[in-house]
Amino acid sequence: MTSSTIVYFVLSSIMMLSVGAFQPDGAPTAMNNRRTSLVVAHSSMSSSLQYDQPVFRPPAEWRSLIIQVTIGCSWNKCTFCEMYQTKDYRMKSLENVEMELQSIVESGQASYVKDVFLADGDAMTLPTKHLVHLMNLIKQYVPRVRRISSYCLPRNVKYKTVEDLMELKDAGLSLVYVGCESGDNEVLEKIKKGENYDTSLTALTKLKDAGIKRSIMILLGLGGQALSEQHASASAKLCNAAMPEYLSVLTTSFPRGMTRIEEGFGDTGFEPLSARESLRELEQFLEAIDMPNWNRTIFRSDHPSNYLELKGRLGRERERLLSEVRIVLDAPEEDDVHNLRPEWARGL
Repeated sequence: MTSSTIVYFVLSSIMMLSVGAFQPDGAPTAMNNRRTSLVVAHSSMSSSLQYDQPVFRPPAEWRSLIIQVTIGCSWNKCTFCEMYQTKDYRMKSLENVEMELQSIVESGQASYVKDVFLADGDAMTLPTKHLVHLMNLIKQYVPRVRRISSYCLPRNVKYKTVEDLMELKDAGLSLVYVGCESGDNEVLEKIKKGENYDTSLTALTKLKDAGIKRSIMILLGLGGQALSEQHASASAKLCNAAMPEYLSVLTTSFPRGMTRIEEGFGDTGFEPLSARESLRELEQFLEAIDMPNWNRTIFRSDHPSNYLELKGRLGRERERLLSEVRIVLDAPEEDDVHNLRPEWARGL
């Protein structure tokens, strides 16, 4: 491996792979709450990218250059999420972003960058013209980029027209990770998501009409035991209606305690799901998925928060995915130690 390629493995490896309340003991939290300089060395030159830690990215972006264009999350009220609790939301200036892109060029690494991920939590909240300018800068300094992606909250596109989104697509935005979390309105209200089924579907439809690929994220266990069944059913209904290009499930965990999510559930309380209960919810979710065989939605449960890793297309491979879940559920519970990801390995 050359020094030119090593830097991108380093950049990707140190990023925390989390969506939801995943910041467990043992995770690289020592750099939290401070600005961290990542040195990029090439021959006799060196430069730095400035990250306001912690930084999160989807698992699929492990090869991507991470560029922080915003800091934190503009909403930051979801009771299940601890990702940006230490940050005040703000926009990074175009001048600062351009300086960091220049540093990539000066390091000699620009020609190796193929994919770029715009951090932090919801870069899509930025005005359309600002985003277009950002992506033009990326293409100017990183001419071989083939994909630009970002997290996206449904509210981020509320005031963007399909024409605005098409402009972003033409500028280079090809994929957004949409944190829907659930399709059930009661669950969404209790977790203070600030969204509902209709607002989520409207956003997903606008993105589809603009030609931007969508990766929906659903969180298993988000409704606790009391709302598990309706959470699974309504979430599947949302995905059936949207038919995204990608669909991922993650599993909730609460390494810092459940105080915040319990507050949203009030007197009814929040009872988290066990590993097997989480798989039952996943089974119910997949049972409720109703997509035609020609549908090419790619389904994954490969995030390290999940107990069981699944991959397949929801159109023609749903039954196989269901079978893999049921094999584990039908096995004796003592076999779970071999069949499921252990707790210590979850929530990387």
